[in-house]
Amino acid sequence: MQEKEWARLLKQVPLGIYILTVSAGERINGMIASWVTPVSHYPPLLVVAVHPDRYCHELVEQGGGFCLHVLDRNGFCLHVLDRKQAPLMDRFKGPDPSAKFHGISWRVGKTGSPVIDDCLAFAECEVRRTLRPGNHTLFLGEIVASGVHGGGTPLCTLDYAGVYTGKA
Repeated sequence: MQEKEWARLLKQVPLGIYILTVSAGERINGMIASWVTPVSHYPPLLVVAVHPDRYCHELVEQGGGFCLHVLDRNGFCLHVLDRKQAPLMDRFKGPDPSAKFHGISWRVGKTGSPVIDDCLAFAECEVRRTLRPGNHTLFLGEIVASGVHGGGTPLCTLDYAGVYTGKA
């Protein structure tokens, strides 16, 4: 199969768009993630794919955990503490880790990862296994803490024309 064919196929596979947060010691970071899936109920396991050149990759490896946040498709932004809106995509795509968390409500979770208050739901995971089957690393995490903050519709790639759907 030619690359063009499989790329067109992958654009048709809807994926959620999440914020992945991580920590290692005093260092924290967050990024937009879409290659995420549950893989087991017992124990509750999620897998996330992170490219090795991402700063979050290093922090997941060193910290041994991550927190995945489900986003509301009707928002596309987080409420900041002064009640103004800050675009999610700009905030968590930016290069400065400390700026990503400035002015939003969050707490340190069980894994040490930041847990953002303004999301539909979150899952904190401890890494149980790491696999490198291709150009992304798969982090298999067991859910050790979670919460659902309210109703809404999760954001997915059909709602957002981002890089993983092949659109600019």
